[in-house]
Amino acid sequence: MLKHEFIRFILVGVLNTIFGYSIYALFIFIGFNFVIASFFATIIGILFNFQTIGRLVFQAHDNRLIFRFFMVYGIVFLFGIIFIWLLKLIGLNNYIAGLITLFPNAIISYLLNKFYVYRRRV
Repeated sequence: MLKHEFIRFILVGVLNTIFGYSIYALFIFIGFNFVIASFFATIIGILFNFQTIGRLVFQAHDNRLIFRFFMVYGIVFLFGIIFIWLLKLIGLNNYIAGLITLFPNAIISYLLNKFYVYRRRV
């Protein structure tokens, strides 16, 4: 089950990442600061991701979990902002820094979702 769950997480994560990064890149293109672009992309992404991750990865249909999901993405958002800021310090632009940040964010997101949001009670 874990292998299948992780594979589903990766596949759904690709969809969610394309969606979320597209929103981030659109806001950067429009002229938003990277913090504001990340904030709006995160909020819009949370609503999209809650449905896809909950239903397709963890087979969860409990909408009350959205509060935990928001907390997880708050943590992921803060980590992402700090990581983008650090990458900008070494000379990367907003687009590349945001793209690189996707990978550690994905790992953090999976672990927090699996063990905090969608944990199975025995």
